Amino acid sequence: MRVKQLLVLPRLPERIKKLQELANNLWYSWNWDLVKLFIRLDSDMWERTYQNPVEMLTRLPQHVLQRAADDEAFVVTLDRVYDKYQNYLRQKKWFGYKYGDLKQNTIAYFSLEYGLDTGLPVYSGGLGVLSGDTLKAASDLGLPMVAMGLLYRYGYFRQTLSKDGWQQERYEENDWYHMPVTLVKDDEDRPLRVSINLEDVPVQIQIWKVMVGEIPLYLLDTNMPENSSKAREITSVLYGGDKNMRIRQEIVLGIGGVKALRALGIKPVMYHSNEGHSWFLTLERLRNLMQQDGLSFREAAAYVWSTTVFTTHTPVPAGNEQFDPVLVHRYLGRIVGQLGISWQEFLSIGRVNPDDEREAFGMTVAALKFSAFCNGVSELHGSVSREMWHNIWPNLPKEEIPIKSITNGVHYPSWISHDMIDLYESYFGPQFTERPGSPEIWEKVSTIPDVELWRVHNRRRERLVFFARKRLKQQFIRRGASHMDIQQAEQLLNPATLTIGFARRFSTYKRGNLLFYDVERLAAMLNDHDYPVQVIISGKAHPLDTPGKEIIKDIIQRAGEERFRNRVIFLEDYDINVGRYLVQGADIWLNNPRRPQEASGTSGMKAALNGVLNVSVLDGWWDEGFSDDAGFKIGNGEDYESVETQDRMDAEAMYNVLEREVIPIFYDRDDNGVPREWVAKMKGSIFMAGQRFSAHRMLMDYTNHFYVPAIHASTKLAGDNFALCRDVTSWEERVSRSWNDIHISDIELPELGSTVYVGQRIPIKMHVHLGAITPDDVRVEIVAGRINSQDELLNYTPTGATIDGTSPAAGNGTYVYQGEVECLESGRFGLTARVIPKNENLVHTRKPKLISWW
Repeated sequence: MRVKQLLVLPRLPERIKKLQELANNLWYSWNWDLVKLFIRLDSDMWERTYQNPVEMLTRLPQHVLQRAADDEAFVVTLDRVYDKYQNYLRQKKWFGYKYGDLKQNTIAYFSLEYGLDTGLPVYSGGLGVLSGDTLKAASDLGLPMVAMGLLYRYGYFRQTLSKDGWQQERYEENDWYHMPVTLVKDDEDRPLRVSINLEDVPVQIQIWKVMVGEIPLYLLDTNMPENSSKAREITSVLYGGDKNMRIRQEIVLGIGGVKALRALGIKPVMYHSNEGHSWFLTLERLRNLMQQDGLSFREAAAYVWSTTVFTTHTPVPAGNEQFDPVLVHRYLGRIVGQLGISWQEFLSIGRVNPDDEREAFGMTVAALKFSAFCNGVSELHGSVSREMWHNIWPNLPKEEIPIKSITNGVHYPSWISHDMIDLYESYFGPQFTERPGSPEIWEKVSTIPDVELWRVHNRRRERLVFFARKRLKQQFIRRGASHMDIQQAEQLLNPATLTIGFARRFSTYKRGNLLFYDVERLAAMLNDHDYPVQVIISGKAHPLDTPGKEIIKDIIQRAGEERFRNRVIFLEDYDINVGRYLVQGADIWLNNPRRPQEASGTSGMKAALNGVLNVSVLDGWWDEGFSDDAGFKIGNGEDYESVETQDRMDAEAMYNVLEREVIPIFYDRDDNGVPREWVAKMKGSIFMAGQRFSAHRMLMDYTNHFYVPAIHASTKLAGDNFALCRDVTSWEERVSRSWNDIHISDIELPELGSTVYVGQRIPIKMHVHLGAITPDDVRVEIVAGRINSQDELLNYTPTGATIDGTSPAAGNGTYVYQGEVECLESGRFGLTARVIPKNENLVHTRKPKLISWW
């Protein structure tokens, strides 16, 4: 049977046709005035369509649309919102003011998932939500960015729980023609497609477009009749299938993504890989540079390295993507052959130890080696990453490993409740919306009267409780609960009770059941007659994560005990909408991962911006965000070798802080019913998160420290038919060939005796053999500072040395260098010297193995 396809669009009356355009831009997801218009049309339909305005407009009866068109107040409001939208698109933004001359340089951002809004389910959790917030902030700041991802037929799973608490997964097919996505067409109105080869079989890829404010997000789709069933499944499920499916998805994203940009006529000057999933884009970039621009592999690699940003999110080695070399060869052997390098040389790119034949091909390792700009997602995670990957740079001190820290942030217009937004706008002024990312605006939080802030927060807690009751009732009906249980769901929770929120992916290291470590103590705390506490929990475990599912089951069974029935509830099917209600309405945001396994965590930032106080282990972002006036800490940042000891100690610390600090402060009210000390902490929390943990600040950091230097590197290296790129590559090859000949033969000190004093300057001479390398090619440095009991240098600052013009060189490539160091503090003091490459045309010279020590 053959079927002729037609796309039927709703017939919107002329006066409200603007709704169609507004519904097709994710700008709506952070603009409450527009959302209110959709809710005014039909609030029930808004919820039934998962807050998807495109689908909602297609399902509304014509008479409802006509009624809105005849409503003068509705039309006036729509016109005002539309004018706001048009002004947003036209106005000059931060990037234009600061880097206007770079506006024509496109930044390509690649991620395997994007959490933009409930109605576009192409995300699973924190990584995707971060990607979504990145695009929204990029739009607010006016960055010249395009984004690339995959269009998943089923997205991530919908979660239901059986009566005994076991997670069950349900996959719902996405109807893209009723979502804010558009199929990209060519000049002849045919779907624009690109093709890649998988196992020597062509796979067709079509391209869909999502507008996120000013930022276009392109999503790749293999679900087409022209493809085999095996190929059509590639973009079926996010994080589904085995390693074979994962590598196929990542090839489509990486290689297919670069091809798609080229087909779209978009020529990025730099690329940002959000996690290692998209590293295969490097191969397509290399191939293009070699085939189209005539570069050698080394020259192409130098250009790609200089124009690539890589963000790692995983603080444990096992969590980083690896593939068996046999599987990699199966899919990529042909393209690697086109790069002019051997298969073993290619495998060495993805190995920490290039000579270890047993090591799998690591996507994170490859990305670190091929990116001049690398970062972890919090200060602590950056340090953990430098420790974890220091063997890639074996002779470089861990403090100098080229993995920086850019702490994650959240797009606050998407996560702060509309009630709180109204309050902030009243006291912060127009700058709050006109100048996103300006840290000084948050200083005005102190001007908000305590009574007003507390009133708004109470309203949000009430909304959370009513939302939770509604969801619970739906859960009970779905499970076939008794009529009495369903009716009782409408009475569960108390809108005035101290409410703890806990919502995240249920991975074992996040310890979702740590709160139940001592159930007797917990029950006594929650059921205190004068100072009761209630807990709302939500989250999903990966379909293959049985231990994570066991944690959820354990919580459900505990929550079913009589002593916890009205004190602990679990909301099924955690998504962006559930997350919003929780971070906007809880009093406490609980976070208790095993330190240091939380790379960043952003849910606590969202909570803090709403005045919700964090109670958290000092891990991820909270390790740098915590202060006594902005929240509470669990422990003091201790690390334990024993998991059992860590769980026991952290549980004890958690109970102590809840019992001795959190609960007493929350219920300590003045004559007006306001907990003054609590509200002061709320203001401290809002100020801290607003100033330091917004996605706007994060994108400004990326722009200032990574994007702009990468754009400048691209301009320099690609100019004059890549002349400078060829020169730099030739220089690096020459230096690398002779590097092992470098050695520092001697360090000469004056007669000082065994004791020197603080502030004393010590002159130093060194004999440095450079061999065929010239002094202009290197920087000779003196490294001095305090030493520990293992004779390791601490807190050092390298000092450059210069050739001594008064001492004759020994000849044969040996030179005498001189310099001096100052003893800045008392204690054991040590010094050494080293030689590193020097080339002003390289982004940095921290290359593996190119460093020589005395």
